[in-house]
Amino acid sequence: MPFFCQRQDNTCVADAFIWNPMKLLRYGPIGQERPGVLDDQGNIRDLSGLLPDITPNYLAPAALAALRALDVNALPRVKGEVRLGTPWTGMRKFIAIGLNYRAHAAEGGVPVPDQPVVFPKWTSCLSGPNDPIVMPYAECKLDWEAELGIVIGSTARNVTEEQALQHVAGYCVANDVSDRHYQFEGGAGQWGKGKGFDTFGPVGPWLVTADEVPDPQALEIWLTVNGQTMQRSNTADMIFSCAHIVSHCSRFMTLEPGDLIITGTPQGVGLGMKPPRFLQVGEVVSVGISGVGEQSQRVIAP
Repeated sequence: MPFFCQRQDNTCVADAFIWNPMKLLRYGPIGQERPGVLDDQGNIRDLSGLLPDITPNYLAPAALAALRALDVNALPRVKGEVRLGTPWTGMRKFIAIGLNYRAHAAEGGVPVPDQPVVFPKWTSCLSGPNDPIVMPYAECKLDWEAELGIVIGSTARNVTEEQALQHVAGYCVANDVSDRHYQFEGGAGQWGKGKGFDTFGPVGPWLVTADEVPDPQALEIWLTVNGQTMQRSNTADMIFSCAHIVSHCSRFMTLEPGDLIITGTPQGVGLGMKPPRFLQVGEVVSVGISGVGEQSQRVIAP
């Protein structure tokens, strides 16, 4: 249990304060991020006096209970504009689900899958929610994918669909940035090659604890490029629900605290347009999910 959870009388601080939902985050220069939390006025409050960083052990149920019990408004306020990093660190697995929206499968002309399509993104592709996307090479067919992320909070192994969401610490916004050339044409059908370049995994701006998202299958999701709406849908259009995805993945791997599963993208990707439309250097992609947050990235040259 985290060091800040215990008082001198051996009771948890969760017994002392009101229970609060939370938006956890990390802020500061790359490699120097500090833990923080968003207050109800949208201000960043510093958590570094209570914990060294937001790592998987602080996503466990007991640790989150202690964090929720804090008087957030009593924490130091972070002033000025700051860079946001990934909302937690120490992620061991970055798992992605493909073809999980009915309309997206239709725009690609592929049949609806009968089970989740699971593939990896490398943790080295992670970046902050507003960090730039680096075009890896000049001829890259760079595409966007707005996605809801599931953050695992406790170990899940062969869990049922009914048990699955009990293992979820929270949710986040993600952009499954993709190079369609190496995903389909130059990568021998291995999706990880086109989706794992550095900066291809913007996550955040924060981790919203699960109690703040009562129904993950009722969230509006959208994406714009240079202010023009490209994707707009609802997680109700998912073929496989978040609970089903967690249960399914737990059959093939042990899901550990801090693992991230991104749950597929709706219709409106650049590849599905006629003719296809790919991102260019200087363009800005913004992704949002109702109640979970918004992020934005500019594409920059190699």
